[in-house]
Amino acid sequence: MDAPPQQTRRARLRASTLDEIKAIASRSLAEGGAASLSLRAVAREMGMTPASLYTYYDTRDELLAALAADAYAGLADALERARSGAGAQDPAGRLIAHGLAYREWALAHPHEFRLLYGEALTGHPASPSSRAAAEAEHRLCLGLLGLVAEAWPGAGAARGTEEYAWEDFDPAFVPVARAAHPELPPAALAVTLRVWARLHGLVALEVAGVLGPRARDTARLYRDDLRELARALGLPAA
Repeated sequence: MDAPPQQTRRARLRASTLDEIKAIASRSLAEGGAASLSLRAVAREMGMTPASLYTYYDTRDELLAALAADAYAGLADALERARSGAGAQDPAGRLIAHGLAYREWALAHPHEFRLLYGEALTGHPASPSSRAAAEAEHRLCLGLLGLVAEAWPGAGAARGTEEYAWEDFDPAFVPVARAAHPELPPAALAVTLRVWARLHGLVALEVAGVLGPRARDTARLYRDDLRELARALGLPAA
């Protein structure tokens, strides 16, 4: 049965208001970072009372979590497109495409990148915004774990020498990882974290404005590091 017209209209209005709140909050992030975000300032710009805004987001941290969920989803979409474009028969190309897309997204969305990988988000874990952010982050992590799965068990030197147990990793993500890749041992999560660190390191320095003055061609430096990472994982090029 279709929803009553009034209810549908109310849902559309709420969705439109949520989008406007997040758009204003995103501008605030761009201008002054997460520390500058104020629910009262957002309410004032929208012509709402703070009490009215609290019916949409209980706290500033809940709003930040909602922005993070959108950013994680946008980044995951970009990385999935990049991996798909490389082709299933070229695992090294898929890893390199993933890494290049990671850098491109970060440089195009520096404020969202800092939100995701700057200060830890502190919204209540049971809130809808925090749950959505966690689910979107898990989707992002699964994409990277899938690249490691393509290299396993011949992941070369990247596997390291340490022994790991599932208890060594995030208890919220372990069931997700095991359901998606039951063939992988706990050590694969350690490799995934190390791969992420390699992908992330130069990008984070570049977004922070630290790398640029020290390297004339940061894109070339990053591509070279990605190729070396693929070799370390034992990924053959197509």
